[in-house]
Amino acid sequence: MKQTKILETIKQVCPDSVYLVGFARLEGLLPARWSQFPYGISLARKLDDAIINELSAGPTLEYFQLYHRINDELNQKTVKIATLLQEEGIDALAVPATVSDHELDEEYHRTLRYPLSHKMVATRAGLGWIGKTDLLVTPTFGPRVRLASILVSEAFTIPGKPFDESLCGDCSVCVKSCPAQAANGTVWTIHTDRNEFFDPFRCRDYCRKISFQRLGKEISLCGLCLYLCPKGRSTGKRS
Repeated sequence: MKQTKILETIKQVCPDSVYLVGFARLEGLLPARWSQFPYGISLARKLDDAIINELSAGPTLEYFQLYHRINDELNQKTVKIATLLQEEGIDALAVPATVSDHELDEEYHRTLRYPLSHKMVATRAGLGWIGKTDLLVTPTFGPRVRLASILVSEAFTIPGKPFDESLCGDCSVCVKSCPAQAANGTVWTIHTDRNEFFDPFRCRDYCRKISFQRLGKEISLCGLCLYLCPKGRSTGKRS
């Protein structure tokens, strides 16, 4: 009964018209500080196609606003789900979609890696694979999603079938079109470290440059990969 209630509530909180939700087994994949959480929930929120379809020349003010609105929405939903789980006697920790600069430590600035990878949780939950420019690519929405996670102490549903390798195949649209030249075309597998196929520093530096030019803001925002990926191309309505 408890399991049914939890799953029904999550479905209500995250409608499948704009959300993908997956359950992941995470044993041995998290830092020691989170070792009490062998499972995780991945939330992938679809982005607005009408806004993403306008990113051919770089980020727009509408995309900047969407980015923050969806992050806020995800943060609210992860807290709501974590609270529900706690009320049902399951230890849970909501991990926000993104964190502010003042919350980032020296290790992050040195490596551009956060202790928890939402993309890792998503691939383990079976929501998608990692593309050639280090985006999560989902079968349903392509890379046009934002992610957040909830770490969980016990299983209340069957984990999804993980993606262990990329399904991008020979497609290299994002690699060839990347103005930062941040990707080398290597295909991701679970045995491939991010730095073997993608340079996050090149990406970040270009994003800050183009964001300042287009928006007057020195932030890490571009969106060209989202726009170009054929897996996500759509003329869909706003969501």
